[in-house]
Amino acid sequence: MHDKNYITVAGYAILREELHNLVTKERPHYVHLVNWAASNGDRSENADYQYGKKKLREIDKRIHQLTKKIEHAEVVDPRVHDGKETVFFGATVTILRNQTQEQTVTIIGQDEIDPSTNKISWTSPLAKILLRKNLGDTFMFTSPQGRDEIEIIEISYDT
Repeated sequence: MHDKNYITVAGYAILREELHNLVTKERPHYVHLVNWAASNGDRSENADYQYGKKKLREIDKRIHQLTKKIEHAEVVDPRVHDGKETVFFGATVTILRNQTQEQTVTIIGQDEIDPSTNKISWTSPLAKILLRKNLGDTFMFTSPQGRDEIEIIEISYDT
């Protein structure tokens, strides 16, 4: 496991927003629901009470997870590298695989990954090999799909 929990400014804001929503809206709603359901008598056959307690446990677990992630987050602003021709954390990198297939990936924190938008963790094999490479660099990359020649054809940082 990696000691650092790097995260972009945007990713950090999303985690904080989710935590804020859980603490100020979701949890109070279910606390109220559980209290109301408990006042209705027998808790053993009270579906509202049982559902509310289950939901509260889930919310409390998520609050704990988010709190830990936020406490250990090391926020990195990728914009400090804007204009540079070297791949750093937060870079959006366009590569050419085997001189035929273009692929664009953004290297971000583990809590931000989204394969559907090609946002990959800085700890992934592809990101690890891309980090600190320069625009125009060509190298070999071995993945489960085989061995590919990779060329870095574009590097940008969201501004």
